[in-house]
Amino acid sequence: MIGTPMVSQVLPSLEIIRELVARGHRVTYANGEHAVELIAHTGAELVRLPSTLTVAHQDWPQDLIASASLFLDEAMAVLPQLHAAYDDSPADLYLYDIGAYAGRALAEAQGRGLVQLSPTLVAWEGAREEIGAAFAGLPGGSAHRARFAAWLARCGAVTTNVEEFAGHPRRVLAMIPRAMQPHADRVDTKAVTFVGPCFGAGEEQDGWTRPAGAQKVLLVSLVGSAHLGPREIYQQCVAAFADLPGWHVVLHIGSDSGPTELPQRIPPNFEVRPGTAPLTILERADACVTHTGMGSSSACLYAGVPMIAVPHGAEQCLYADRLVELGVARRINTADLTAAALRTALMELIGDPHSAARSAWLWAEVRAEGGTRRAADLIEEQLAKERVG
Repeated sequence: MIGTPMVSQVLPSLEIIRELVARGHRVTYANGEHAVELIAHTGAELVRLPSTLTVAHQDWPQDLIASASLFLDEAMAVLPQLHAAYDDSPADLYLYDIGAYAGRALAEAQGRGLVQLSPTLVAWEGAREEIGAAFAGLPGGSAHRARFAAWLARCGAVTTNVEEFAGHPRRVLAMIPRAMQPHADRVDTKAVTFVGPCFGAGEEQDGWTRPAGAQKVLLVSLVGSAHLGPREIYQQCVAAFADLPGWHVVLHIGSDSGPTELPQRIPPNFEVRPGTAPLTILERADACVTHTGMGSSSACLYAGVPMIAVPHGAEQCLYADRLVELGVARRINTADLTAAALRTALMELIGDPHSAARSAWLWAEVRAEGGTRRAADLIEEQLAKERVG
């Protein structure tokens, strides 16, 4: 597995890696120091790669060209290290993250099979023209494409067209619900399989139980957001839900969050829970306040939980709009966020039979996509083809 050292890129595929190791495969995982601790628990052999992606998550460039250039710089720096690690003992099959361009370049240079693991949206028929044209029209877009093309021409890759290399992998396992994918009917099903979010048994059995007397449970989870300061939202949630009869509210905070991020007074019906959001809370929740990152949105759909969407930034707004379109969310813009708006949205959500029915239907659809086990099965199928070929 060739990854990128960003938590949001590493987390979605970890259970697939763990499952492959459990099935007896020798799996190596090449990634930066930032991801070492996450990968260690999978049982994969770590290949440490000094990374150029040292930008703090909250300081990630908002300019698309600047952001894309960072990933290209990373590929240029990492590829020689991958050749040093794998040329003498090539993998039978390479898995690679959507942002790890060097993974595809290495596999093509060695003539080996490859499968992309995508934790986000995938390309559809016409996307190359639609997105490529818009990207090229941005300041610096043409220069970036020229630099990318020059690297492909000299790095040993077989695919030298930039748009095809970056946006159209030969084989993709999309670790998101198909329901979240724009133009899903135009996605190439020969290349792309939606396996849905990939969880493990441990994530569903962490011991959390619904408190006695709690008629309903609300999870407030904003961890993973690159833009939102959760303190203001937590304060509004306290004002909105502290006196709500029968409701137990779980405030999910990051493991590195400090007390300054929390409200000064935590009401009796509130529980503060640090660390990675356990799926078992969502499985027992009646609603969730979320920033609508892809991981959070997918987990809510997997658990069949309707959402109050509080997005910030173009990507999260796109996902929030999709959830509203699916009938499982109410959206509140950050500029309009008040205790009254939160409470109204929750009452509307809980009282809407259409939202309940849609959440239940999507729960079944997402579960049927197969998740971790199906992803591992498909990787083994591809591995068998490569060995025969």
